Amino acid sequence: MNTRRLEVWILLADLAWVGLAFFGADLLRFGLTWDLNERASIHALLPFVIATCVIWIALSAVMQMDGFRGGWKLSTVCSHLLLGTSCTFAVLLTIGYLMRSYVSRLALGYFVLLLISGFLGVRCLARLLLRWRHKGGDVWRVIILGSGRVAQEVASKIEAHPEMLCRVVGMLFPNQEAEELVVPGLEEEKSSQLSTLDIFELLRNDGVNEVIVALGQSPTAEIRTLLGRIREMGVRTTLVPQSYELYASRPRLVTIDELPLFQLRDPGLRRRYVVLKRAMDVAIAAVVLLPSWMALAPLCAVLWLKRRKAVRSELRAGQYGQQFRMLRLNVDRPVRSNSWFESFLDRMSITEAPQLWNVLRGQMSLVGPRPDPLVRSSQYSDWQQRRLKVKPGMTGLAQVHGLREYSSSEQKTRFDLQYALNPYLLWDISLLLQTFWTLFLRLFSTRKRGAFDVNWKAQTSGDMLPNAHRTQSSAD
Repeated sequence: MNTRRLEVWILLADLAWVGLAFFGADLLRFGLTWDLNERASIHALLPFVIATCVIWIALSAVMQMDGFRGGWKLSTVCSHLLLGTSCTFAVLLTIGYLMRSYVSRLALGYFVLLLISGFLGVRCLARLLLRWRHKGGDVWRVIILGSGRVAQEVASKIEAHPEMLCRVVGMLFPNQEAEELVVPGLEEEKSSQLSTLDIFELLRNDGVNEVIVALGQSPTAEIRTLLGRIREMGVRTTLVPQSYELYASRPRLVTIDELPLFQLRDPGLRRRYVVLKRAMDVAIAAVVLLPSWMALAPLCAVLWLKRRKAVRSELRAGQYGQQFRMLRLNVDRPVRSNSWFESFLDRMSITEAPQLWNVLRGQMSLVGPRPDPLVRSSQYSDWQQRRLKVKPGMTGLAQVHGLREYSSSEQKTRFDLQYALNPYLLWDISLLLQTFWTLFLRLFSTRKRGAFDVNWKAQTSGDMLPNAHRTQSSAD
């Protein structure tokens, strides 16, 4: 399940494409002519090629430009590539301005356009090759031992990462009626009782390569014995740490004489990042606030005529649990009336536009976890409380993955903590671009509203388990 090799191959393909884009720009600008004066001018692009390679290597290390880290998502890939090539183009323009020799601006433009199209093609080709390998059965076959949210999280993560070349072919979990595994989207559930001896036959017949243990409690002596015998069969065993503190920290494995220890480190927020993010919030909100209110004026007039109130304020939990009043248009959520007008405002998240004022006041950010009502935030578990360490935002990682305000706090927290673990400004800009893409796609989508014993339940599926978090695309 090591994906480092794929990342290196994609980076090498990108660098090779930089050279091809250089010759492609030469061909588009000058054709097949062999005039020495025109050929000499293209040599001025060589410094740009070298600079592009250096910049792209740096961006690949910082922005996860391979397209698979964090889970394959086409909108994420496109936004990262657009942002990366924009940064590259800005540096190239600066170099071109400082250079004294003549540089064909048209050739430089061709060069940048070829770059972004080629980079996107490299990643789509890699995704297509991975899809072919999955369909051909050339995958690492995995069974998950466990139940509940931990097992669902493992299954959804594997499904979101096709580059791992893994397929969840089944699940085993203790026969406990009080806790039942639910995997949304599974069309045909096949559950049966298996004895301990039948498990070994199941592993052999299905060609299982690995068993991932994702239990919600410490394994009993019988489970430990079973895992020992599974390892003797040559099947790899992997353990998921039970502590949910790992969701809000960066774990590091340390061994002392073969004794494994997990170090949990709080990533925190760097002061430079906080200052730059606040500057970006103020700049964008100040520029967009007045035009947005002018565009909202006729909508507010219609709402005032219908409801005698255009804008409402709601108490929400902000950073560190501090209460603030969040503004939004006076439309119920979810929309209970049959009004097409109100449904459209909610569907396109136009109802959230007044929150630009909250951003300007410093109560919210453009990007961050969506603030929950006080009733919901008061019921947070310990690990859900950690999402309050980050300033709430108008959009965030959970929203571009299809979760809305009325989605489960459990699901949203997973994405919010993933965002909090990797705070950097370029990712915030990428999430803003993904939000615009999500809103555009929404225009064309339809909205759909016991103790362990020798008996086991087995759940198998020939297909990859669906993502447990997949819902209607949203930006709220």
